Amino acid sequence: MNNRAFLTLHGGIYSVFALVLFFFPTQVWPMYGVEINDKYAYFLSQHTSIFLGGLGAVSLLFRNIKDGEALKQILKALMLTNLLGIIITSYAGITGIFVGFGWSDPAFFTVLTVLSYWQLRKYKN
Repeated sequence: MNNRAFLTLHGGIYSVFALVLFFFPTQVWPMYGVEINDKYAYFLSQHTSIFLGGLGAVSLLFRNIKDGEALKQILKALMLTNLLGIIITSYAGITGIFVGFGWSDPAFFTVLTVLSYWQLRKYKN
């Protein structure tokens, strides 16, 4: 996959999740076993959208970058971000915070980590 396609896909996925968790937290989180039971939990879901939307924006805004070194560093950052996603969401699944559909998150972050790694491999010397 070329870098433009990868960063467009990556940015699109994160942007969609940002919008969904901002506008529909009470519909989405229960599928993961997480209850939105007060205004604070509702806000924390919306707050999370800041970071998801930011990752989406970085990916989409850098999809046309030509500088190989800059692109390599962005791919490293995205890979590490997705790797953290694997760790944190796996913890949520193992400890029983995430149930049901929640186990899709570690799989999702694993796929994005692998895709990021494959893109990064193009720049290894």
